[in-house]
Amino acid sequence: MTDSADDGSEERLTYAETGVDIEASEDATAALLEAFGSDLRTEYAGLIDIGDRYLALATDGVGTKLLVAEAIEDFSTIGIDCIAMNVNDLVAAGVEPVAFVDYLAIDEPDEALTNQIGEGLAVGLEEADLTMLGGETAVMPEVVKGFDLAGTCAGIAGKDEVLEGEAQVGDALVGFASNGIHSNGLTLAREAVTREHDYTDEFPPNPDRTIGEELLRPTRIYTDLLEPMREHGVRAAAHVTGGGWTNLLRMGEFEYVVDNPFPAQAVFEFVQEEGNVTDEEMHRTFNMGIGFVVALPEDRAEDLAAATDGRIIGRVEEGDSVEVRGLSLS
Repeated sequence: MTDSADDGSEERLTYAETGVDIEASEDATAALLEAFGSDLRTEYAGLIDIGDRYLALATDGVGTKLLVAEAIEDFSTIGIDCIAMNVNDLVAAGVEPVAFVDYLAIDEPDEALTNQIGEGLAVGLEEADLTMLGGETAVMPEVVKGFDLAGTCAGIAGKDEVLEGEAQVGDALVGFASNGIHSNGLTLAREAVTREHDYTDEFPPNPDRTIGEELLRPTRIYTDLLEPMREHGVRAAAHVTGGGWTNLLRMGEFEYVVDNPFPAQAVFEFVQEEGNVTDEEMHRTFNMGIGFVVALPEDRAEDLAAATDGRIIGRVEEGDSVEVRGLSLS
């Protein structure tokens, strides 16, 4: 992708200017952890030693993607997103997801809405091979305007199955395609696409879909990668979510040279053009076509790619940045 044209007549959008400052969010999270301490053992999940195994927990929500669903009154896929955002974090830690609970906060009971959310959760549970243990629906008209959906996922891993979490210089990077915008950066995407369009307008690259439908494509679930990751000696993994491509730095302070990425789906070019967003901001906000990346010994990378739908996208070198599509992110 190349930077959209800037003739000075249209303001360039950034994630921070639309209300989400990633650096401020990370600082706030760090302050929260400092207040009570943290026993986190991985970048993506907390682990509890239960003898010969670890019990892992991850929690996440769907974010402002919910507002797109609300705008077009289609809630059928956001349950999949809720499952995916949680289980993918566990997979990035090398942990097998086993059970899930959801939390739905809503301003007033709505049977049609909750039924559609339940349908999406059921699809996500089946795809991730998870059991739903329960959940909570809280009606709080004085606290919530509309609704919010989040969940918590529990996983189990043998002590030799949890990923090291640290890449090594010389490792290869294998990437796995995303399914579109997933569930991050929607605050920026929504602001961009609604400058000149409605969610019900045709999505220009694919007139058979509306803009809203394209934004609601559910997050890909990567649980099928667990077994091949273990079989092929993956050292570390990155779930490409908030922060975009800088998530690769969670595999250790190295230079991640990405010279063969999957192409970014058409939705990203559309968001970039409509919002006059820079290339750098796009890669710091969105997955840009790749939702999951792993680092492993170079001599095992081709076998992993062949055993999955991944491909070798780059390598690990000395440094402290992500080098992708002519950008240097740190």
